[in-house]
Amino acid sequence: MMTTSTNYVLQLCHGYDGPFLDCARQYASLFTGTDYKVVTVYLTGAADAGVAEKSASDEVIFLGYRSHELRGLKLGVIRDVRRIAARYPFKFCVAHRFKPVYAALLGTKLPVIGVHHAFGDYRRLSRRLFARAFQTRLALLGVSNAVRDELRESLPAWSPDRIATLHNRIDLEAAQSAQLERGAARAALALPDDAWIVGNVGRLHPDKDQATLIRGFAEALPELPKGSLLVIMGSGHLEAKLKTLAAESGVAASVRFLGQVSEGRRYFKAFDLFALTSDHEPFGMVLLEAMAAGVPVICSDCGGAPEVVAESKNHFPLGDVVALGRLLIAAAAHPQNGDFSERLQTYFSDATAQRTFWQLPMLRALQAEPPC
Repeated sequence: MMTTSTNYVLQLCHGYDGPFLDCARQYASLFTGTDYKVVTVYLTGAADAGVAEKSASDEVIFLGYRSHELRGLKLGVIRDVRRIAARYPFKFCVAHRFKPVYAALLGTKLPVIGVHHAFGDYRRLSRRLFARAFQTRLALLGVSNAVRDELRESLPAWSPDRIATLHNRIDLEAAQSAQLERGAARAALALPDDAWIVGNVGRLHPDKDQATLIRGFAEALPELPKGSLLVIMGSGHLEAKLKTLAAESGVAASVRFLGQVSEGRRYFKAFDLFALTSDHEPFGMVLLEAMAAGVPVICSDCGGAPEVVAESKNHFPLGDVVALGRLLIAAAAHPQNGDFSERLQTYFSDATAQRTFWQLPMLRALQAEPPC
């Protein structure tokens, strides 16, 4: 049972680029309706009033470091974190990614919940030894069961209760209110109104494996509706190679590379199907964004993405061009119901995450006091 006095939670974030601003919001929302106040600290990035507002925190502090200054011992960061920790009666700390976990453990005496958004954070021996040294006041969350399981494999001596899952989630109302309707989205992206369109959003990087997507689309194209398009939104060093692959596969005229699109999730209703072909995606936040737009989704069967795309009929083996082609053909021939609101609210909402969080055994182990 909570007391009436105010407690504070310290949230440490590496920065607010890309999805990490919303990650800060997600974790601040865990304390909505409790007597906890959240102080969010961004280690990198200049002070920004818009970022502060979107962080949904009671106070936001920008330390303004550059990424290269977080290498090595990070003594300046540790001093700053220690100074901030002395200002309020913090109950515990939530730290996203390894470097903030490191700074929190060395800069404070607080219990620390480390949130891990990627694979491999404790594969290095030095990090495993560090985690073991602070095991009594450190617990870990993975953003998917896949990340959780990889953390447990890296730290086999840890109690399973100290390494748990808290899925990423989406503010469905905010996401949907920002989306353009189908016609407006297609007009904004200069896409034809009558085409059947497969969408993909992500940096052009080997991890995202758009090469398999292009090959699978080429495999399926003869059996897809006339004028079908593959639209890839994102930038990266593989752009020239992927364009060459599209030409060699005979589908250059049917593949559109849109480059980096600001606030890309606003345009997801332009797609008839969203395809994620990533190699071991830790979670797949972009899948939630597509589902919020009412767009059917398919994904590779590894990493955290299958946890979002529940039905196995919408998964394909990683790198399997033929299986992907079959899924594209089936999706075009038998369009799915595009209302995913119930699944998003049930499994990937702030309310669901809050209930799950306060029931985690690790909170009791860290002597954090849950709300009534």
